Amino acid sequence: MKKLVFFFFLILAAALGFLVYRTVFLPASWWHRYLPAGTGEPLPVLVRPGVNAREAARAFEEAGILRDGEAQSLARWMTRFGIDRKFKPGLYQIRAGTPWEVARQLEKAEPGVCQVTIVPGTDIFSFPEIFSPALTAGELESLLSKNSLFPGETAGLLPESAEGRLAFLLPETLHIAELSGEETVKAAARLWWERVGKTIPTGERTAQFLLEKAVIASLVEREVLWDDERPLVAGVIRNRRVKKMPLQIDATVVYAWKKDGKNLKKVLFKDLEIDSPYNTYKIQDIPPAPICIPSEKSWLAALEPVETSYLYYVAGKDGRHLFSDTFGGHRKNIRKARGE
Repeated sequence: MKKLVFFFFLILAAALGFLVYRTVFLPASWWHRYLPAGTGEPLPVLVRPGVNAREAARAFEEAGILRDGEAQSLARWMTRFGIDRKFKPGLYQIRAGTPWEVARQLEKAEPGVCQVTIVPGTDIFSFPEIFSPALTAGELESLLSKNSLFPGETAGLLPESAEGRLAFLLPETLHIAELSGEETVKAAARLWWERVGKTIPTGERTAQFLLEKAVIASLVEREVLWDDERPLVAGVIRNRRVKKMPLQIDATVVYAWKKDGKNLKKVLFKDLEIDSPYNTYKIQDIPPAPICIPSEKSWLAALEPVETSYLYYVAGKDGRHLFSDTFGGHRKNIRKARGE
């Protein structure tokens, strides 16, 4: 009898030991197969970019996935399972449960990610249309006025107007946790800082300098199709400013009329007469604000224009430009561009 009892407890101990071994040492796939985690229907939880395990755990607590006060315990389980090192932002669908059960779900969970594309050359009129429903003018103004959406390194340096701030978003296909204005602006603004802002020496990073370069970059963006020509056009803009010549950029005339409610398909001589601070046929210098969102290449061209003596350029049928340093040469280039 004693032997039977001994063998019973030996078998029980072995079974318990095996269960502990499988639970602690074997991959999470076994847990998910035999020990379902959580109860009820999955609940949505939005985890924003840049948060750590503790902050993410609080998001799950606030969403009702955990009971009050359990966020710290979830953060510990996330660390123990190594989730904190590979955690991705996005929209999670998780069942309510204990911190341990939630952590088990997070081992396998893949967040939903939204995608939005900002096209280079997008202006203040077309930017609201990338959202559904489109933002109103008031909503856009309010959105871009939020300093918290822009990197702290640019605090106090950005223009106050929505037109000015729009240029400090880098056009790109963005992968964000939520398709909203705030998430889009925050991601695009951070991308601008990482790729462009950081390249500007700290001593040159002033509000006036950034606004000036943003305007020039926007002019380059609207004028040029080919990337290798961007620094050349930026150089022409610099040369004409040095000589106090009007820039005479058609893209600014188009923008001026657009602000007046008219979309030009082609700039005619009569269109050059519009009275606007954006009409570079009439004003002496650059416009007061950018006319679009410049690409990274246009920004870099504005920051480092090519040193030439060119003062004029004209586009050919393929979009490429012919450059000259005299008006006589410019007239020849115009005839050449027209195929005369």
